[in-house]
Amino acid sequence: MEAIILAGGFGTRLRPAVAGLPKSMADINGRPFLEFILDRLIVAGTEHVILSVGYLHEAIMDHFKSAYKGIKISYAVETEPLGTGGGIRMAMKHANSGDVLVLNGDTLFMLDLKAFSDFHTRSKSLFSLALRQVESTGRYGAVAIDKEGVITGFAEKNESAGPGLINAGIYLISRKYFTGYSLPEIFSLEKDFIEKVYRTDKLYGFPGSDYFIDIGIPEDYNRAQTEFRQLFK
Repeated sequence: MEAIILAGGFGTRLRPAVAGLPKSMADINGRPFLEFILDRLIVAGTEHVILSVGYLHEAIMDHFKSAYKGIKISYAVETEPLGTGGGIRMAMKHANSGDVLVLNGDTLFMLDLKAFSDFHTRSKSLFSLALRQVESTGRYGAVAIDKEGVITGFAEKNESAGPGLINAGIYLISRKYFTGYSLPEIFSLEKDFIEKVYRTDKLYGFPGSDYFIDIGIPEDYNRAQTEFRQLFK
């Protein structure tokens, strides 16, 4: 398995806590957040990770260099922000496998990646999203699927939203399928691709309820400090 991690986030809302670092390098109990994601990939048997980097990428490259605990690391360096979609397309130039696992560098979802991969293969999916069941979808927007897991719709962010499924920021993508689309150099994976293409193509969602955290706001960044002490003893 090859994986791409989107690790170029500015961390604007976290700036006081992570000054001088990209968001994925935010310190969690003495370790950069990105290490916890990589450790999960090691458990899943990943052998090659491509880090999609941009903002303050030197901090990431200096820390991880060309390998981490036996995983080969390559870098796709953006000279200008390409958006999540543009960043993935650029990083895929460094990949060789037919399907590539893609993860956000500021979220940790303790999903069973083998089960996710099995679902992707069994469904003959070209693009699969990991979904997380939450009590309120308001911060993220909701995703709807049918009984086979085919995505049927999206709901915008809404402060009064109730329980439902959200996009958890982990994807399995057919490299040939994704790079075969004619898309601009700069685009959002979520808004410009997923939320449009699902109307004509079968995109699949794989729901889970495992531990999930997005450190994009100070409240959850601080929560990670406490919760990770229990999760990663």
